[in-house]
Amino acid sequence: MNENEEMIPKTEALKQIKLGLRRAALIYHYFAKTLVEELGENRGTELIRRAINAYGTHIGNIARDKSLAEGRPLTPENFESDLPDLAWDGEQVTVDGEERYRVYNCPLAKEWLELGEQKRARLYCFVDQAKMKGFNPEYEYVHIKNILDGDPYCELVIRPLSKNDSQKPIG
Repeated sequence: MNENEEMIPKTEALKQIKLGLRRAALIYHYFAKTLVEELGENRGTELIRRAINAYGTHIGNIARDKSLAEGRPLTPENFESDLPDLAWDGEQVTVDGEERYRVYNCPLAKEWLELGEQKRARLYCFVDQAKMKGFNPEYEYVHIKNILDGDPYCELVIRPLSKNDSQKPIG
């Protein structure tokens, strides 16, 4: 460590990360709300979906390029999360022989639930499908359960797409 660098306690780091995530949740909420108010439910929702798809695809492309630059195949094991591990409370689980990830505490969902805005907030979660499509369109990121749908946790899994599924739209 450089003598000019300062260490902060993990609790303070988590506090700062959650503050940033709260702000991200709020700005998404107000952008989405404004789009729907100004353009109507259908057009506003369409633009939200397009923006989330572009955002997620960008993140997936970055992950893809990093894996390729490091000589790693574009498999789910090499898809690196872009989320701060400190902020999400989750674990790997096996359900019916399939590896899944459960999230018990999503700081974004917490904010959206407090605002009473699950429907538009749920559109944000399609970022996961877009990220995987940008990383490797031969796989899909599936939300089996979602806190914003009233489930007690989010349950996520990455699965290979069949040839027929590769053309289906995101969200």
